[in-house]
Parts: sequence; C-alpha cells; structure tokens
Amino acid sequence: MKNKSALILGISGGIGGEVAKALIASGWKVKGLLRHENDSTPTEVDIIKGDALNRNDVIAAAKGVDVIVHALNPPGYKNWSLQVLPMIDNTIAAAKAVGARIVLPGTIYNYGIKTPPIITETTPQEPSTRKGLIRKNLEIKLLQAANEGIRVLIVRCGDFYGPKPGNNWFSQGMVKPNRPVTIISNPSTKGVGHAWAYLPDVASTMVQLLNQEERLATFDVFNFGGNWDFDGQQMANMINANLKTPAKVRKAPWFIFLLLAPFVPTFRELLEMKYLWRKEYRLDNSKLKAFLGAEPSTPFAQAVGNTLRGLGCLK
Repeated sequence: MKNKSALILGISGGIGGEVAKALIASGWKVKGLLRHENDSTPTEVDIIKGDALNRNDVIAAAKGVDVIVHALNPPGYKNWSLQVLPMIDNTIAAAKAVGARIVLPGTIYNYGIKTPPIITETTPQEPSTRKGLIRKNLEIKLLQAANEGIRVLIVRCGDFYGPKPGNNWFSQGMVKPNRPVTIISNPSTKGVGHAWAYLPDVASTMVQLLNQEERLATFDVFNFGGNWDFDGQQMANMINANLKTPAKVRKAPWFIFLLLAPFVPTFRELLEMKYLWRKEYRLDNSKLKAFLGAEPSTPFAQAVGNTLRGLGCLK
C-alpha cells in the first residue's frame, strides 16, 4: 500500500507548517505550494512553486494527492475579503479534479455575539462581523462541494498560538516576537473565559482524524477544545510561568487600536473581534473525544513555553 500524500496550501504559515510536520511524522508524503522559497519549510516537503490564487497552479500541484490542507490566511489580513473565497474555490476545483479530501482549520469567527456560550458542531452560524461572514460563506462553499461528492473535514478551533508568528492574538498582540517579554498585553476581560488552540495539538488532531479516513463522513466537522482559559488570566499567567522575571500584565490598548484602525489593517481586524474577549465562547469537543478517545493536548504551560521559544522571546 502506497504512502498517503497531501498538498498543503499555506505551508509557510503557522498551522500549515505544523500539519506538514505531523503528516511527515505519521508517514505521509507532503507537497507544499509556495510563491517564494522558504527556509522554514521541513526539508522532507516537496516544494512546488505556484500561487494559490491561480487555479491551474493549485490543480497541477494537487496531482496524485489524497488530501488538500487549506491552511491559507493572507498575512496581516491584507486583502482578506478579496482573497479568501477565490482561494477556496480553487481548492475545491483541485479536489474535484484529483478526488482529494479538503481539510480546513476552522475558527469561531463564524459565530457572532448572540451565539450561546457552549458551541457544538451544529450550533447555527450567525456572524456579527465582516470577517465572520466571510468564514461562514467559505464553509457554505465547502458544504455545497460535499453535496457534489467532494470529501471535507473541518476542525474548528479557538484562538491559535504556536511556535511561529502568524495572524493571531498571541504573536500580534500579547507579546512581541524576537524580544524579551517585559509587558504582556492581555485582551481578555477579567473573569471571562477564552478558548486557545495550540497549533501542534491541532495538527496532531487533524492527522489522527485523517488516518481514520474510513470512519469519516463525506462532510465532517469536529470541535477542538484546546486550552480553556477559565478566567481570562491564565494565558498571561502561563507566559509569566516561563519567564525568569515576571512581566507586567496590562489590558490590551483597545483605544489605541480604535485610533489607528483606519491606518493599520491588523489593528482593524483585531478590533473587529473584540466581542470574543467580552463574552465566553467554549467549543464542545465531545464528538472529537468520542471519535479519537482523547484530544491531543500539550500541558498549557509547556505549550506556551514552546511558543515563546519559537517566537524568539526566550533564550
């Protein structure tokens, strides 16, 4: 039996890179589509030069693969609204051409401010933000594709964090990569819980699911529970637990974000998701635990330490 193979779109990003490592460790052959050379890509990956916005490039790169991991996320949310949906259309076209399953790292952006505090895989998606509506429409396209016979797997997660900078609060807001941590900017409201997802654990979850393809539905969705910060203060505490000298914890400068939002796209996008820090939204991972037996989980403090080292914040 030949090794299974996967194409990763967005392999230079945080989740794409971690999924590549997890697939390789599990015996998969991995290809990555890149516009430019990237030294951080695992050496075992077969790099193919191309653009995810070019449908022919994606279809050509997908030739012979069993899975396409759609881990694309334009850096700094630049032109997000103009790129996200065209890129998923290209991925769907490629999956249809080669008979591959699409894997999507999902988020809770699809759920708006009126969403109940416990989110299951069937909770109605009623986004209250522009970005949330885009994510909902992305998943609608995948559901439509599944109705046409294309296999889809979505693993929905809380806020990403991991050993590589990316579009996430940890590396863009709470700490500054490649600098010692002296100040922690905490966006959480005290007493309000928040869901975090450590990327290596998310990647391990995806691979464990893919290794049981015969048990997956044509369109399957799983919630990833991740690290639950029960009072909005635990992430900051875990950062300090990894420092020799504890850093000062301050509230996120929302007012500054508001002032600079017209000029700084990242601040505008962070501000749009402010409601996620003002109310609890917890992903119910009962389905995932029943399917796998247990959710892959690195101890919270260890995961944060690995992240800080990867970001260059610890010697």
